[in-house]
Amino acid sequence: MVLSKLLDKLREIREALGDKVFDVIGEIFPGKDFYQLVVEAAANARSIDEILATIEAKLDEEYIAKVKDALGENLATRFIDYTRIKEMAEKAKEFRLIPEYTEAFFVKAFQKAGGKITKTGEFYRIDSIPYEIRKIASEDSFKNTWGTLTSRYRKITFDKEIAIKDADAEFVSFGHPLFEAVLEWTLRNYFKECVKGAVFRDPSGIYSGVIFFFEGEVKDGKGVIAGKKLFAIYRDDRTGEVEEINPSIIWDLAPHSGKFNLEEVWMKEAERYAIKALMNFKDELLKERLRQAEIKEKYGVKSLETLIRKYDLKIIEYEERRRRGEKMDLAIQMAERRKKEYERALEGLKWEIEREKNLSVSMPKLIGVIKVIAGDEMVSDAEIERIGMEVAMAYERMHGRNPEDVSALNLGYDIRSVGENEVRYIEVKARATTGDVALTPNEWFKAKRFGDQYYLYIVENAAINPTLYIIRNPAKNLEVIEKVESVRFVVPYSEWKRKARVKKI
Repeated sequence: MVLSKLLDKLREIREALGDKVFDVIGEIFPGKDFYQLVVEAAANARSIDEILATIEAKLDEEYIAKVKDALGENLATRFIDYTRIKEMAEKAKEFRLIPEYTEAFFVKAFQKAGGKITKTGEFYRIDSIPYEIRKIASEDSFKNTWGTLTSRYRKITFDKEIAIKDADAEFVSFGHPLFEAVLEWTLRNYFKECVKGAVFRDPSGIYSGVIFFFEGEVKDGKGVIAGKKLFAIYRDDRTGEVEEINPSIIWDLAPHSGKFNLEEVWMKEAERYAIKALMNFKDELLKERLRQAEIKEKYGVKSLETLIRKYDLKIIEYEERRRRGEKMDLAIQMAERRKKEYERALEGLKWEIEREKNLSVSMPKLIGVIKVIAGDEMVSDAEIERIGMEVAMAYERMHGRNPEDVSALNLGYDIRSVGENEVRYIEVKARATTGDVALTPNEWFKAKRFGDQYYLYIVENAAINPTLYIIRNPAKNLEVIEKVESVRFVVPYSEWKRKARVKKI
């Protein structure tokens, strides 16, 4: 009955304050100890009517103002922001290392180690594990961290969503002993080669130079890693310019034979840019840490200080009652002990807040370098591509969505377009007249991952009479031709023309 009454009251307050009230359920009835009310009801220490009366409150403007004051306007409107949380979830999905990447890595590395892996439908089967991988997994340090391997794996997947639907399937990714053993084998056998460098070809002809891959790490004052990130620093051979690019660009490059000599001056230049990129990353982390610290200071510290004052008043009250002859020694002792506990907690919280705001970086670590040679088989016209982007952005605005050009980030799509109840991830392909279109592995993997949220916008006759063709979920609805030599998925003209919805602009 007590719980029912409380929930009824919560529903009433929710109508006035919204869902945010449920995030601070313990604060909406100042001075009321819900646990104590239930104990008193169970022990018949007070009548149920008396207990329910303590929860009762008239929801007038004065009461709502008191509740808002207890919550803090900032807590109710700024810190608990469900729209922001939803946006953060979308961003996390966009930047997450998708299973197609972990699958591609694992299969190639496992086979390189001498293992045999067979795919049947959505799943893989492993009947035996190479000796070198089993040897790594048998080391005590490995077993203590990741656990042990089994002799065979009859049904594995790299996609968590697929694993959830099948109780017999085993999800293999970072943290799984099999994946970690293969990763460790790869590092032991090829890390030095990564630092020496390899040669790739860019079929699009955009990149011609050297890409350095650095690992950057940021720690807080407690020695805890606040963030770790992979940075790709590109030096263009044609212009000498240096810039940070998305590391996933390597998926869109084709392996090429040959070697190259790494010049020391390039290395120093890349290091400087890596340090700058790492400092920017630290600033991003610090901004979020400061936001969290503000919440902890305003509500965590405030709550503990309130509890300490509460026990100060209790101790004063108990001392007064002892002077009047009551036996209060035990009660005073308990109150003083609880006050000291809160004081220690307050001191610890303040210590933690300060150290969480104190971020430091270490020198970025070079983990790989590649030479990129510009190809010419997939070169596009920059002016035609620009027109295509303008057409696509205009179409999105015309339909009430807010498009953002993210093409420079190499995310696997060119436009992130947000509508009232949807987010579209749009890849734009433009042609001066018409013809086949090609998707990079990064674009194709993202199309498979985002499904119905991913759109292929093709702009035909962009130079003279632009016509927009739209294909939703191209990974599902299009038949493509994989060209291994140019690492592209080609959509023939007849295929996309047949499947697309035409939109006149």
